[in-house]
Amino acid sequence: MRITTWNVNSIRAREDRVLNWLDRERPDVLCMQELKCVEEQFPYDGFEQLGYYITLLGQKTYNGVAIATLDLPQEPVSNIPWPEDEAARGLAVTSGDVRVASLYIPNGQSVGSDKYSYKLEWLKRLHAWLDAEHNAAEPLVLAGDFNIAPADLDVHDPERWHEKVLCSMAERKHLQALLDWGLSDSFRHVHQDGGHYTWWDFRTNAYQRNDGLRIDHLLVTEPVLERAEDVAIDVDEREEQPGSKPSDHAPVTLTLAD
Repeated sequence: MRITTWNVNSIRAREDRVLNWLDRERPDVLCMQELKCVEEQFPYDGFEQLGYYITLLGQKTYNGVAIATLDLPQEPVSNIPWPEDEAARGLAVTSGDVRVASLYIPNGQSVGSDKYSYKLEWLKRLHAWLDAEHNAAEPLVLAGDFNIAPADLDVHDPERWHEKVLCSMAERKHLQALLDWGLSDSFRHVHQDGGHYTWWDFRTNAYQRNDGLRIDHLLVTEPVLERAEDVAIDVDEREEQPGSKPSDHAPVTLTLAD
């Protein structure tokens, strides 16, 4: 079983690119974030032609999450972990024997801002949702753009990012609390070295210098971790292609043994 997370940064702008990748790679589950469209604007036909079912929580212009599955998804739940939040940031389905959530954690803008406080509150709500709805003994994957680099090892220039948003101690403590609950960073389970990133800022031509951060994660419970064979970042999808501008994030795929 293969489960991918990918912040596509507008599915309408990247439709061909995402579908071409999906046709080539054929993961069992693709969790997408930052769709930037409502349900009526989503390109269902292309996914259905490839044999995928779509579970979607859309929002005009901003946010939006979806899960594409080869199996018919079971028990879909939207607006997790904070039903009162107007932003479309989380949904979950069961595919096969694994519960999978696609999450788009708030960016936070800058440390100390109102948006930063919202981000920390969102992370608290995520922890509370885990406590209320799940346990660490079940096969569970939290996949998505967490907008948090777990450690300096996950940052190209830690000194420049020190206590900045995405790398602040408060954000990292909230992420660690999720791990303490019973989740594991599947990528770090497989790869212990640095220099692996999933996001590179468009504004600074960061990709050309590999000036990135690892902020897209697949956090898994022990029953899933025991099956983990590999976690791979498809860096090639961050490359410019003729007539096809990439997302600023690369897809990350977890491969599980049957």
